[in-house]
Amino acid sequence: MRAVVQRVLEAHVDVEKNTVGKIGKGILVLLGVGHNDTEKDIEWLADKILNLRIFEDENDKMNLSLLDIKGEILVVSQFTLYGDCRKGRRPSYSNAAKPEKGNEYYEKFVNYIKEKYNINVETGVFQADMKVHLINDGPVTLLLDSEKTF
Repeated sequence: MRAVVQRVLEAHVDVEKNTVGKIGKGILVLLGVGHNDTEKDIEWLADKILNLRIFEDENDKMNLSLLDIKGEILVVSQFTLYGDCRKGRRPSYSNAAKPEKGNEYYEKFVNYIKEKYNINVETGVFQADMKVHLINDGPVTLLLDSEKTF
């Protein structure tokens, strides 16, 4: 699994001009599912994201996690995170999970967070044309990969 993690002051996602997910201070996660992903990838990535110390403490040092600040999380599916641009000019998505698995693992990722952590979890709509709006705080943006390729 791959994720783009952005610390935000606020974020929301719209589908057909209707807001389907909205958060205040917290984390926006763009989530991609790979065809080799397993349940362990879901747990590793979710736990990693929720415990990243990317929020400032009283000394302005990034030392607090989303859980510490009681922030919110917005999770948006994004298969294009598996786009391979090394050859040619058109990305190859052969490493992305097929839509059925992608949706299943996206839902499992969201449900894992909801069941394990006491925070507000909002989502986009899988395979929808979404418009994501955010105010990146910092800016702080991180890339995570459960296979640790980067």
